[in-house]
Amino acid sequence: MRLLFTRARDERATGADDNLGRGMEAALILGVFLGLGWLIDSWLGTRPVFMIGLVLFAAIGTFVRMKYTYEAKMTALEEERRQLSRQGRAA
Repeated sequence: MRLLFTRARDERATGADDNLGRGMEAALILGVFLGLGWLIDSWLGTRPVFMIGLVLFAAIGTFVRMKYTYEAKMTALEEERRQLSRQGRAA
């Protein structure tokens, strides 16, 4: 039995987007920085200064990286679309 959307997935040739992986990566990074902040705060006795600071740092860094990755992907897809359009007009 073929699953739904298999033809569309087969036509993409690059496989599925890894948005689930990006989400897990963001959650793990936030968790790691939260843990590091907790360790530093426990060591220095400054609760919750480092926990909040490191989580904000990780969140901002993660979302900035996601934004630049998205923009690079969209730029590449736009250029690919322009190339295909030029080839279509030339033929």
